[in-house]
Amino acid sequence: MTDFVVAIDGPAGSGKSSVSRASARALGFDYQDTGAAYRALAWACIERGVDPQDPSDVIDALETFEYSIGIDPDDYFVRVGSETVTREIREPRVTTMVSAVARIPEVRAYLVELFRSIIAASTKPGIVVEGRDITTVVAPDADVRILLTAAEEVRMGRRSAELPGESAETTARQLASRDAQDSRVVDFMNAADGVTTVDSSDLDFDQTVSAVVSLVHAAQTSAESTPH
Repeated sequence: MTDFVVAIDGPAGSGKSSVSRASARALGFDYQDTGAAYRALAWACIERGVDPQDPSDVIDALETFEYSIGIDPDDYFVRVGSETVTREIREPRVTTMVSAVARIPEVRAYLVELFRSIIAASTKPGIVVEGRDITTVVAPDADVRILLTAAEEVRMGRRSAELPGESAETTARQLASRDAQDSRVVDFMNAADGVTTVDSSDLDFDQTVSAVVSLVHAAQTSAESTPH
């Protein structure tokens, strides 16, 4: 099992995925995007004709859900069975359904165990794990726990830049809807005890990555100087 776990939470559009992946690369760590699993399950349900909004059908679909993800930040992929779906899980049809899948307690419990097994399988010195409830549920004992956030208008602007084909109004509505739906399941807007908030509203991408990497280096230094 990897020696050092970095857990990163945050709302949609906060830059969790890109910042976490770049931070992992800078640290020589692995990287796990937990949101990809919820998206992959939603994609699988849609492809199989399973209604993502029918909890019992989604729970049944877990029995045949074969999921794998690349945790090397330079070799990222998402697969369901033998099919690579890295791009497909980002399609709007999946995005609109992922919250319905993610708020099913049995799904969350199943995937939390999956996420922990992926963490345990890492062979690098550390792993950066990002998602919606990583600091509180998936890895509450992580060596570094971070809430990555930004002002709403900043998050909307960043998400709009990622989706040039969408109007600003559509992007804002989708972002607000996603936050509202997911907030019914997990609090990702407020830092739990022991979690450090990194507000990137006034930081560019490189500065945000540097802030995360600095927190990790500080924790590593503290751990090395603590008598065992």
